[in-house]
Amino acid sequence: MHGVGAITEVSKKIILGKKRDCYSLEIQSSKMKVMIPVDKAKQVGIRGIIPKREIKKVLNLLMKDEVDTEEDWKIRYQNNMNKIKSGSIYEVADVCRNLFRRANGKELSIMERKLYENAYNLVKTEIALSKGVPQEEAGNIVSDILASSVQPLQPAVAIVDVE
Repeated sequence: MHGVGAITEVSKKIILGKKRDCYSLEIQSSKMKVMIPVDKAKQVGIRGIIPKREIKKVLNLLMKDEVDTEEDWKIRYQNNMNKIKSGSIYEVADVCRNLFRRANGKELSIMERKLYENAYNLVKTEIALSKGVPQEEAGNIVSDILASSVQPLQPAVAIVDVE
């Protein structure tokens, strides 16, 4: 949910009377500092940045034709929130694509627009770090793929016999 963070330290802390190894993390986007017991890292959704070879899989997900067909925005919002909370970049890419496509046909609610922006930023940041490129470049890649995957509406054309 919070995005990319860097482990700044691994230290021993006493938690509930037990000495435990803890990660100190700094979240890149907000500079928020978080401490998490090492043995709980996977459970709370901490994982490494995807390897460079996995970027293509994320970009292919952004191009897919699938879209969430749930019409009740509250249910759709909750489903999308759960996908983002999963910590999976693939689930986040799915949310990003679905909300981008939905926004092309209908206006998103404020909450869904914020969720889209969050998903977009998570995907962009992870791609930038994995590829070793600036976030702006990664954002352009993501935006170009999303924009190219949407079929433009074809204008109505009248065929007239001029004879």
